[in-house]
Amino acid sequence: MVDQDEKESLLASDPDVFFSTPHYDGYPAMLVRLSAIGIDELEEVLVESWRRKAPKKLLKPFDAEGPSSS
Repeated sequence: MVDQDEKESLLASDPDVFFSTPHYDGYPAMLVRLSAIGIDELEEVLVESWRRKAPKKLLKPFDAEGPSSS
């Protein structure tokens, strides 16, 4: 999940990794080519997307602990 400005920026800056389809036009979703994205960048976009939708009661403990390292 991204805002529209961020979506346009990602599409323009790294089309080998980020893409969209007509189904998602006007919708704040970004598609990712998993074979073309690094693990660190994938973690970053997943966490940012999750933060946009997560309830506040989950954000506070997440921010206190941070993402788990695997």
